[in-house]
Amino acid sequence: MDDRNFYDVVVVGGGPAGLTAGLYLARACYRVLVVEKETFGGQITITSEVVNYPGVGRTNGRELTEAMRVQAEGFGAEFLMAEVTDLELDGDVKKVHTDRGVYSCFGVLIATGAHPRMIGFPGEAEFRGHGVAYCATCDGEFFTDKEVFVVGGGFAAAEESVFLTRYARHVTVLIRGDGFSCAEATAQVALSHPKITVLTNTQVEDVSGDTALRRIRYRNSRTGEETEFSTGGNDTFGVFVFAGYAPDTDLVKGKVELDPQGYVITDRNQKTSRDGVYAAGDVCVKNLRQVVTAVGDGATAATELEKYAAAMQTKTGLHPQKPVRRDAAPERNTKAEAKQSSEGGLFPPEMRQQMDVIFERMERKLVLELCLDDRPVSRELKGYMEELAGVTDKLTVRTGTGLPEAELPCVRVLKEDGTETGLAFHGVPGGHEFTSFLLGLYNAAGPGQPLDDETRARIQGIGRAIRMKILVSLSCTMCPELVAAAQQIASLNPLVTAEVYDINHFEAMKDRYNVMSVPCLVVNDDEVMFGKKSVQQLLDKIG
Repeated sequence: MDDRNFYDVVVVGGGPAGLTAGLYLARACYRVLVVEKETFGGQITITSEVVNYPGVGRTNGRELTEAMRVQAEGFGAEFLMAEVTDLELDGDVKKVHTDRGVYSCFGVLIATGAHPRMIGFPGEAEFRGHGVAYCATCDGEFFTDKEVFVVGGGFAAAEESVFLTRYARHVTVLIRGDGFSCAEATAQVALSHPKITVLTNTQVEDVSGDTALRRIRYRNSRTGEETEFSTGGNDTFGVFVFAGYAPDTDLVKGKVELDPQGYVITDRNQKTSRDGVYAAGDVCVKNLRQVVTAVGDGATAATELEKYAAAMQTKTGLHPQKPVRRDAAPERNTKAEAKQSSEGGLFPPEMRQQMDVIFERMERKLVLELCLDDRPVSRELKGYMEELAGVTDKLTVRTGTGLPEAELPCVRVLKEDGTETGLAFHGVPGGHEFTSFLLGLYNAAGPGQPLDDETRARIQGIGRAIRMKILVSLSCTMCPELVAAAQQIASLNPLVTAEVYDINHFEAMKDRYNVMSVPCLVVNDDEVMFGKKSVQQLLDKIG
């Protein structure tokens, strides 16, 4: 067994529950690895205002969870940005398979959270990405000065309807029941907002249109009155669905007991039906899904996992390395670091940690070829890439030409001899796309993220040219998974290309493909798809 990849506990999921568990376990001197595939902090990172977390007067989701992560790291918790692909949960030593290697451990904590749920009204799936959306932070800007409808009556619907007033001309909330089901203080903000109209006992009958959403029909369940809203002409509008969440439990189906809705069933100590496997946060059966309850779940599970890991150490005679505390380092100003990162000035320590690991493993050198114009975003891209190359001898920067003006600015990833890898980013790969860009470099340079033989053969067996354009927003938490999957496929087959566009800098592409949601995947300039996808799911679409 490789001692470097052997832990007391592996936590699957880096939201508040997983971060808290990491903190508790590391502080108790148990070696713990927190694995997250998208962004540390989870769903709460897209929440612009948090005012009900005890002891914290007012903050936002990203700052709150980044403080949690830094605190856990200070006690020696380790973090890995990767996708967990399989779990082997039998025996005393369990195995967690990821796209960046296999990790052994005594205990596993499932903290994978949940994702937005679709309602199923006619037209919902058809117009997803063309008017129907599920994330106000990711997609709200697409509906600037347009009418917006919010479907739902819970906390998310109340909070996000207020957020959407930053962009929308007017917001109409359609609630199936008698009123909001969230806390009165949250509901009142929406109810009293001058740009929001709330309609109760109302449900969507259908939505329709052509290339974009043009009409919504809804009905009052008490009076039977039916209302139709239509934009007229070529204008469109938005429908944001906030109808609760579905648990992310695909990894543990058939391995631990789930309820009929797919949530993990645990006892009062967060233990699942399998020894050594615990669950915490929104993935569990529970009455209240809030940051504070996720944190409580994570602390409870971690305390039980401490006992379990100690018992397993005694039983097996195996002892993982002790965590290395980092809290003696100078105090970090996470808010200042986040600001510096967003401005492209400095890479925060957690980014540097990811970069060092990836650059150390890269087998070949790469060239970052910059195609620029005279806009400020080009200067930002140039500075960003030069700084990135400045921390490793595996990357060099050069100036390129040959791209049309509509494609600028762009960084193309080339092999050391100047041949194409099929990977490119148009804009500046910051925000949530920083990690996926690093993974793209790792895949292009080799050895790349691990894949099973069947999947690798399937990728290499693609025999036709496939040009993938991925339209993203740097604030979107769902985009990186699709980007990383597309880049991995392109890195293994010279017939496939994967070019990423920050849609905020390419308005013409947004109009050309009628994009009102991200991530958006365009295949060979004609097939348009929306939503995050894994390598397997993407292969099912293009293979």
